[in-house]
Amino acid sequence: WYHDNLTRHAAEALLLSNGQDGSYLLRKSNEREDLYSLSVRGKDSVKHFHIEHIGTSFKFGFNEFSSLKELVMHFANQPLIGSETGTLIVLKHPYPRKVEEPSIYESVRVHTAMQTGRTESDLVPNAPSLGTKEGYLIKQGKIVKNWKTRWFTLHRNELKYFKDQTATEPIRALDLTECSAVQFDYSQERVNCFCLVFPLRTYYLCAKTGIEADEWIKILRWKLSQIRKQLEQRATTLSS
Repeated sequence: WYHDNLTRHAAEALLLSNGQDGSYLLRKSNEREDLYSLSVRGKDSVKHFHIEHIGTSFKFGFNEFSSLKELVMHFANQPLIGSETGTLIVLKHPYPRKVEEPSIYESVRVHTAMQTGRTESDLVPNAPSLGTKEGYLIKQGKIVKNWKTRWFTLHRNELKYFKDQTATEPIRALDLTECSAVQFDYSQERVNCFCLVFPLRTYYLCAKTGIEADEWIKILRWKLSQIRKQLEQRATTLSS
């Protein structure tokens, strides 16, 4: 559950999309060389706690551990963490650094390649599949500006929405490689709204709570950042 150079936002995206209450991981802090960050999911948010590395010792809160093994054993015993805000979190589920790919992706790759005649490398995006999320959102119509509840799923670089959770075929699949921005939107009469900006249309969506809207925005922004990195790497490779 040590994720080395994982960023704060990426840690939040992983824990919110794939974790559960009590999931946690350890990563390097961006603030100082001698600091690590323990990222912990508590219900619908992620808290971050510093672990200070002093020589061979590790300091966490009021506790100091003489070795890394002693520190790891401490977290293996499901400690209770109390933050300054009064939030109490029990560390229950270490989030592994390596997560197995869901088997569904392999079958989708083969089926798609057979249907179009293109190679697998042409069809499968390189974006991490770990950042997944699903849930109900309220979407504004394109022509008639009414609002309807739709079931949304986020997998790889596709955001799909369905009539409801039981529907098997999506109403539309949005390619996030074409999305330029994701941000909170305060132009609507509704609260907890955000928008996705595409070349031909801006999609306006609303969540039930501000926390839920924030989760969607964070993971979608993380997706866009990963897409930009991949495009930059491809451009560098082609130019060289």
